Amino acid sequence: MSWVADLRDKVNDESAVVGIVGLGYVGLPLAVSFSKKFKVIGYNNKPEKVEILQQGKSYIEDVKDEDLNLNSFHPTSDYQKLEKCDFIIIAVPTPLREDKSPDLSYIENAGETLGKILHKGQFVILKSTTYPGTTEDFLAPILEETSNLKVGEDFGLAYSPERVDPGNKKYKIENTANVVGGLTPEFTSICKMLFEDVTGNVIEVKDCKTAEAVKMIENIFRNVNIALVNELSLIFEKMDIDLWESIEAAKTKPYGFMPFYPGPGVGGHCIPLDPYYLSYRAKHFGIIPRFIETAGEINDFMPIHTVNLAKKGLKKIDKKLRGSKILVLGMAYKSNISDTRESPAVNIIEELKEAGSQVKVYDPHTSCIKTRYGPFHSEKDLKTSLKWADCAIIVTDHDAFIENPTMINMVKKDEIIIVDTRNALKLKTDESDYYIKL
Repeated sequence: MSWVADLRDKVNDESAVVGIVGLGYVGLPLAVSFSKKFKVIGYNNKPEKVEILQQGKSYIEDVKDEDLNLNSFHPTSDYQKLEKCDFIIIAVPTPLREDKSPDLSYIENAGETLGKILHKGQFVILKSTTYPGTTEDFLAPILEETSNLKVGEDFGLAYSPERVDPGNKKYKIENTANVVGGLTPEFTSICKMLFEDVTGNVIEVKDCKTAEAVKMIENIFRNVNIALVNELSLIFEKMDIDLWESIEAAKTKPYGFMPFYPGPGVGGHCIPLDPYYLSYRAKHFGIIPRFIETAGEINDFMPIHTVNLAKKGLKKIDKKLRGSKILVLGMAYKSNISDTRESPAVNIIEELKEAGSQVKVYDPHTSCIKTRYGPFHSEKDLKTSLKWADCAIIVTDHDAFIENPTMINMVKKDEIIIVDTRNALKLKTDESDYYIKL
């Protein structure tokens, strides 16, 4: 096909125009990376976000203002400008519905939008995390129906799982291997050519659904192993065994072991969601993924268990959850970032409020978190907040909390109950009756 050859030529001479649909935690870093080699048109349907970018300012922590080269990166809220693109990469959210079934409405909307401008010779790549079969069985028909074109004959289609890790200073798009799988071997090859210009190592797989499976494997692996250590923490707590000390000792084995750590629940844009995506798809093939679903249930229980630990601690000072002053330390889902997506802090706050507790929050990296009880805004001063509280729950292991001298001093003096779900203070439980470790 002559249009495929034209795309190859444009990649080789760097004249290709790359479109990015969705300028969030995945799309914006991707746009910045591609803009180092190609002209990039970044589309977002939120004009207020686009205006910020057009002023040369970034709203994503991992992208600095100086990273935005507006000579080659052109943010817009006008989808019709995507008509000029040779390659269009979709990087939109894939959340869950309340019943934990996949919500593909963002991909559907993106497909319908692209279908309005799609013309022969363009190449569409889905980056959004989703279950195997989405690209070929869900996205392709939408594109064909809205554009009146035929995938394979008139336009190309491939899948490449996103591997953005917010806050990771070591691994960025440029030094993280990228996986690609096309609808045909030829489409896989041209997709590889494109990504080789922004990532050093590109891995080809058989097809779209194999590439989609890669992302499922990566995140379900982490989810089930986190669930394993969370269950171990529940068991060893009853046995009066410090799981954290046991894990550190287990790490000394040079083979056959990889450390995972317990916590108050899982968060972020992938780990809490992906198991349910695959579970949903598996049932359509007559498989009930019991192991995967059990892991999800264990991790979903951990915010409740965290509140139970606070209740246990408050008994030491003859108080109940109702009416007690609880300080939640950390709203982000992981350390040293502001991202609160799917953070376990939400469920912990809601459980505490439901129990009648007075709740305040503190996070040095983010100012607000939304809950069904309304938004909670971070307190300004940690020391003042600690003095206010009967109990503090360390939800996120921000550097500001690691071995924090104020908290260590207060808990050792029995001035506050501290529930440490991240081993942030690195104390032994026998150093203070007021210190409770997950």
